[in-house]
Amino acid sequence: MTRLTRAEQQQLTHEKLIEAGRAVLVRRGFLAATVEEIAAEAGYTRGAVYKHFGGKEGVWLAIIDARAEAHLDLIKTALGQASSRDDLIAALTPSAIADDEEAARWSRTTAEFAAAVTRLPETAAAAVSAQRQHEEEIVAVLDEHCQRLGITPAVPLPQVVVLLGALSGGLALRRGIDPDTDVAGVLAGTLAAVFPDPRRNP
Repeated sequence: MTRLTRAEQQQLTHEKLIEAGRAVLVRRGFLAATVEEIAAEAGYTRGAVYKHFGGKEGVWLAIIDARAEAHLDLIKTALGQASSRDDLIAALTPSAIADDEEAARWSRTTAEFAAAVTRLPETAAAAVSAQRQHEEEIVAVLDEHCQRLGITPAVPLPQVVVLLGALSGGLALRRGIDPDTDVAGVLAGTLAAVFPDPRRNP
């Protein structure tokens, strides 16, 4: 077996801690999860978490970065396959969101994180910066395909992207207390209003 270099070992530890952090945070929520639990889940001591991320908040930010990249790839693929306004709306309305319990738990954890970091200005600033960058990337992709399909949004695309993120998260929280909430239906209806049918607006 080939021995890993020090840099490779550090990267492996980093990745294991991110994976463990996501599992613990989804299972326990941001407020209840501890550095000790994250470290134990990955098979390390709490010192490893502090060394790589500085604490629970740093683990969260690293997870968000990884999720943002994967989410952008999904959006690019889905929109790239869209050949109509209905396809575009479908691409922005993940069918899994209505039934994905893990997604609902992640939304609750996200809400806990947002509330917690209001007292941590530096962490809040880092989270906002990452979020805005992700939103700008989505806006660029969405703009490209709106132009390709001849669709003119009813509101500016930066506002659309913020709306979609807030609405998705809020609906996931709503579904946590009201399982009958038609999350996909509300999203699709909202997007239908945001992206008018170009055939009806010559």
